[in-house]
Order: sequence, then structure tokens, then C-alpha cells
Amino acid sequence: MIGSLTGEVIYLEAPTVILNVGGVGYEVDTPLSTFCQLKKGENTTLWTHFVVREDAQQLYGFLDAQDKIIFRTLLKVNGIGARMALGILSSLSVEMLIHTIEHEDVNTLIKVPGIGKKTAERLIIELRDRFKALSKTSSATTSPDLERLQFLPDSPVAEAEAALVSLGYKPIEAQKAVAAVKNSDLKNSQDSAELIRAALKSMMK
Repeated sequence: MIGSLTGEVIYLEAPTVILNVGGVGYEVDTPLSTFCQLKKGENTTLWTHFVVREDAQQLYGFLDAQDKIIFRTLLKVNGIGARMALGILSSLSVEMLIHTIEHEDVNTLIKVPGIGKKTAERLIIELRDRFKALSKTSSATTSPDLERLQFLPDSPVAEAEAALVSLGYKPIEAQKAVAAVKNSDLKNSQDSAELIRAALKSMMK
């Protein structure tokens, strides 16, 4: 079992990071709440969950150990796979997710790509009791802000759009959301992470 990795970020392509650990490059998929905080060339530690299937072996990584706990809890829900769990943690912070479950807020959950009303109701039913205990000790995490797409060099807008598409949003939805925030408060921003967080926030309203 690989519980954590510490190394240099050598490659970023949402939602994937490659971490150089002792000369070995580990490919790790992350929620956007983690991805947006990573910078190429910096050393970091990711708390990891290792999945072995017949056709693949995959690592999932999180900057916050609590995110890893919540990710594993989501995987216990019937019908929730790793990709959908990453999508949930990309769209909602841990604190917001716990609040949403506790208040049975179906409307917020169905805004996450791939989550319909029945799945949202199942999440609430199966997670309600588990999150009661977690909410007592939870702390706020970073705000929130399948085919992988290659980012265009030096293009924060393209990076933000590709990151949203990797979550399951339609390309036209991603383009409109990024364009809206780019043309408003963040019109001078050159930071793709800021654009992603702002676009996600607007799409979850």
C-alpha cells in the first residue's frame, strides 16, 4: 500500500500530476482542489489512495489527509467510483460537502457533473451518519474553486477550460464559465488556478 508520496512536481495536466520520487515518476490523479495548489518544480507531499483493478493500477492523491478520508468514504457509496468521487471533491470543499449532506441539500449535489437526483439522494442517505462524526472534527480545506486534454502552453484560459472538461462539464459550459469570470473580476488574471476556482464557484451557484 502506498499511503503517501513526497517528491518534486515535474508534470501537470488536469487532473493528473507526475511526482518525481527518488528518480521514479509516479502518476497521480487529484481533485482540482489539490491540483490548483501544485506548481511545477516544487516539492510536495500527497496523501495517496492506491487502486488495483484487473485492467489498471491507479494512484489518487490529496494535499490534505482529510480529503483522502472523505474520498475513501465516498467510494463506499453504491455507484460512486473514483472518477465521480474526484469530481465531487473538485466541485465541493470537504466542509461544504459535509454541510450539504447534513442539510440534505440535493440541489447543490446535482450541480456536480454526473450526479443526478437519485445519486444525490443515495449519497445523503449513505453518508449522513458517517459525516456526523466527521463534521465534529473537520476543518476548512482549500476552497473549490474519460479523456484527458493537453493544455496549450502559456494559456490560463485553455488550462481552466480543459480542467473543467476533465471534471465532466461540457466544453461549451466550460468555455462560458471561464469567459464569464475572465471578463469580470478576473479580467487581468494570468493564473489558471484562480480562473478554475472562480468558474467552479459560479457554476455551483
